Amino acid sequence: MSIKKRFNSAYMVQNYKKIMPFIKPYWARAVLAVVITIPVGSMDALIALLLKPYMDVVLVEKSVGATAYIPLLIIVFSLLQSSLNYAATYLNTWVGRKIANDLKIKLFDRLMNYEASFFDKASSGEVQFRFNADVDTACNGLISNIKLFVTRVVSSAALIGVLFYNSWQLALIALSIMICALYPLTTIRRRIKDIMKKTVFSGSQVVTHFNEAYSGNRVITSYNLKEHLQNKFKETLQSVFTLGIKMVQRTGIMSPIMHFMVSIGIALVIWYGSYLITSGEISAGSFVSFIAALLMLYTPIKAIGNNFNSVINSLMAVERVFELMDAEPKIANKADAVKLDGEIKTIEYQNVSFGYTSDKLALKNINLKIDAGQTIALVGNSGGGKTTIANLLPRFYDITSGAVKINGIDIRDIDLHSLREHIAVVFQDNFLFSGTIKENIVLDKADVTEEELNTVIKSACLEEFITELKEGLDAQIGERGVLLSGGQKQRIAIARAFLKNAPIVILDEATSALDNKSEAVVQQAIDNLMKNRTVIVIAHRLSTVRNADTIVVIKQGKIVEKGTHEELIDKKEGFYKMLYGSQLK
Repeated sequence: MSIKKRFNSAYMVQNYKKIMPFIKPYWARAVLAVVITIPVGSMDALIALLLKPYMDVVLVEKSVGATAYIPLLIIVFSLLQSSLNYAATYLNTWVGRKIANDLKIKLFDRLMNYEASFFDKASSGEVQFRFNADVDTACNGLISNIKLFVTRVVSSAALIGVLFYNSWQLALIALSIMICALYPLTTIRRRIKDIMKKTVFSGSQVVTHFNEAYSGNRVITSYNLKEHLQNKFKETLQSVFTLGIKMVQRTGIMSPIMHFMVSIGIALVIWYGSYLITSGEISAGSFVSFIAALLMLYTPIKAIGNNFNSVINSLMAVERVFELMDAEPKIANKADAVKLDGEIKTIEYQNVSFGYTSDKLALKNINLKIDAGQTIALVGNSGGGKTTIANLLPRFYDITSGAVKINGIDIRDIDLHSLREHIAVVFQDNFLFSGTIKENIVLDKADVTEEELNTVIKSACLEEFITELKEGLDAQIGERGVLLSGGQKQRIAIARAFLKNAPIVILDEATSALDNKSEAVVQQAIDNLMKNRTVIVIAHRLSTVRNADTIVVIKQGKIVEKGTHEELIDKKEGFYKMLYGSQLK
């Protein structure tokens, strides 16, 4: 594909075609904004055209006559042009921000549907940059592009008409030079595309540094990491600086080239125009009108090289936004997905294998059956695959081979919302939202009664803690629950699970990070939660799972032992017996 084809009107049309559905709800204001720009562009030509009779009558004939009104008309036209320009800017900005909001809502919804593997790979800075900043860049560019495009097209067409009206010979010279001056713009997208990709990455890294400085401030302080992180931040900024300089090196020369070409055009017009005046082929007024129109036509061209970078940047941001919009989540509902009805009878893992990457399996041929009401404990060394087994049930990830079934139905055939409504998860490090204790327990359940809430608080062993607080349930907990202890966070997470009242509960090392006193309270809350439910417990401390119906021992992605605590302890040289003995010591 040639360079011209890579950046042509079709390329711009393709980007705008994608965004048109988002413009449609606001089409009336958008069209009005475009219509207003038409007279804004044409009034430059009117001003240049009025100079011809004025110059011919006043300068040549030394008379004012009927031309006395022309200066007043120029003032009126300029005032009208300024007013329309303001109205167009206001309408375009209104439409642009509405479109940006709609795009962000759509992208946020898309973000909520991405699978866990996406968040494993993407940094927080990248998410903020691509899902937020790129939308602003795209929409601001959209506004500028529409306004600039319509205004310049109308203005240029009108001014070219004035050029030909005054002198077709000089007009041909001027247009030839203009085409030569604009030609370098056809290469600009190819020149900056790879740099823009690297700039987006580096820009997202800057945001990530700030996020980490905020979220990890205690680790930074306790480990004296200030200088280390400052150096990393400087390296990232240096990368952004280097990319910015490369951008100037590849595109900055265009504006001086255009400036030089335009100067040649003006010089040729003046040289040949002088001959035409002396030979009587055009009047002095025609020449002055021509020069005025030419300067109005050429002036934006001299600076367009710099402006065009931002135009291309906006169009590439549109591309990146719709890359996200067009990408389908890997974990999604099938067209004929079924909903879980009735009670949960069985959960079964059949020859399940799974890998986070294509070249290495984290789980190998897992076979496990869990009956309703059973408590299954997954134990083993860190990194063995315990959490991975549990994460497959709510489809945080999809298996590589085999099947995970609930009531004999493959979970990939079950409606995702229905599946996850039947599972409550208490993580080792539970995420709490900014806000109050009550908001973090209730979440989206607006119809919770006072009685239900009190029952949940009591069951989660939060009663004593909440009564000690002046604001009670309305106490603020800080971002990510920074004002709470580990045990308090866990009990709030358990209260969530109680309120969800799901028949399946996954406890992912819910007490491993707590001290003995906190663990005892949290363990009581967990015991309350486990009653009359099917429970999968992931445990590091084996003393907490002695009463499990079945203990499943995982080693390097495989089930190596299975049985009750007593059965496994009685095995000579058993892996569980060795783990249990080492913890006792």
